[in-house]
Amino acid sequence: MLRKALALALVLCATSWLVAEAGGGAYRLVDAEGVTHITDTPNDPRYRAMAGFSGTASGWLKVPQVARRGLAFAQEIRETAERYGVSPDLVEGVIRVESAFNPWAVSRKGAQGLMQLMPRTASSLGVQDSFNPRQNIEGGVRHLRYLLDRYPGNVGLALAAYNAGEGAVDSYGGIPPYPETQQYVKKVLERSGPTPANPNPVQAIYRYEDADGTLTFSNVPSVSRVKNVR
Repeated sequence: MLRKALALALVLCATSWLVAEAGGGAYRLVDAEGVTHITDTPNDPRYRAMAGFSGTASGWLKVPQVARRGLAFAQEIRETAERYGVSPDLVEGVIRVESAFNPWAVSRKGAQGLMQLMPRTASSLGVQDSFNPRQNIEGGVRHLRYLLDRYPGNVGLALAAYNAGEGAVDSYGGIPPYPETQQYVKKVLERSGPTPANPNPVQAIYRYEDADGTLTFSNVPSVSRVKNVR
């Protein structure tokens, strides 16, 4: 019994190492003698995928898989971005943050595909199938181009509008004080690198409250009462 327990422990340790190192999931086979075989490259139809040991599900393989997915769409991204005069690196940054290059991604709010287009936005852009990578990239880049033109010279505001909507950006006169949007803009800019169209850093929004309870938001800090809401 002790030897069996030790053998099982070794199998579990080997499984953890294998899944961490493999480029995909792990597969398990118990042969006629009761010996357990684990591999990431099954060469026998008797191998079965090990539920719960997916590197993707555990997050161990997130970066490598994202890199591979990105390569799969690199040409489409570059060609579409260049056609609309948008930096391919910026488009790639948006896709990386929006969906991690998963063309089947669906957000809690219903945004779909690589560039996470909401159904209404997709329809207005002529996208018939948001899960079609080519159509999704086409629609997403067109929308991004529109926002870059709407907020000329300020990629941060364009990205904030892509995430939170133009109404929120216009209402606050800058990047809205939403933690999700603030982080979104920061992540996309970090992942897309510096671009000629992005000379301005992420803009901070400040908040202060008057004695009568009136809230005021500004991108210019006051001497005494302003509190940074970032």
